[in-house]
Amino acid sequence: MATATEHTSISDFAPQATDGIGGAHAHRERKPYDYGGNPLAHVRTNDPDLRLPAFGGEFQPGLYRPPNRKLANPAPLGLSAFALTTFVLSLINLNTRGITGPSIVLALAFGYGGLVQLLAGMWEMAVGNTFGATALSSYGGFWISFAIILTPGGFGIEKSLTVSTDPLDLSPFLNSMGLYLMGWFIFTFILLICTLRSTVAFFSLFFTLDLAFLLLGIGYLTGTSTHPKVGCIKAGGVFGLLAAFIAWYNALAGLADSSNSFFVIPVAHFPWSEKGRERRAKINNDAARAEQAV
Repeated sequence: MATATEHTSISDFAPQATDGIGGAHAHRERKPYDYGGNPLAHVRTNDPDLRLPAFGGEFQPGLYRPPNRKLANPAPLGLSAFALTTFVLSLINLNTRGITGPSIVLALAFGYGGLVQLLAGMWEMAVGNTFGATALSSYGGFWISFAIILTPGGFGIEKSLTVSTDPLDLSPFLNSMGLYLMGWFIFTFILLICTLRSTVAFFSLFFTLDLAFLLLGIGYLTGTSTHPKVGCIKAGGVFGLLAAFIAWYNALAGLADSSNSFFVIPVAHFPWSEKGRERRAKINNDAARAEQAV
């Protein structure tokens, strides 16, 4: 990011984007290539009254005052780490090309979805984004803990939860996994509530992820003594795939700006959000002025 006196391009998305390019050039008339009125516009970060609207690319669901920082936006990194790991696991849950074991996803869960996403969450804390820090760090911890549970022969968690008198009875482990996933469903629902005033893209990410956790949890809790319920696991895989693609979409929105993209990533602000109300008021004012002109 640039300093407050320089041009600052953010996928951080401001309703004040009509102010044009900030800093020493704030007095200049907006250029045709400035994405005015769009979430990816150039803004002035040294304006004391500036508050940026909710946006998934910044992993921020509510209005906030952006910190004056030199750090880059860590949200696209965390979203990408989450998306790829979720994508691979969801394909396994769907039994794609006959793959049933989760072993291949463990490397991603440790290295990318776990470690990298955890680091992104810590950087979110450094730039003052409480929601982003909580969500990305928590899901980084989720992937690390998930990999720990399923590491073959490493930690022995699955083996310790089987009944010694009947090694084919996996119900203690399956029920434990079900409770584990339901806990993440509850946590994701809490985050989902915080996105209700943001954008459709950001809300959709947590909505599909929450359904994925719910269906996977139900699948493990209601299966047989040897297998989770296949239908629920596959349904959870479908919603997991949707969550992965939406996470990539939000990451793209956080990456693309006028320096590297020829187009703007639409994010669809909710009508009841601050940005949505602002747009409605502008439309109503324009309509009123048109009527007076007639």
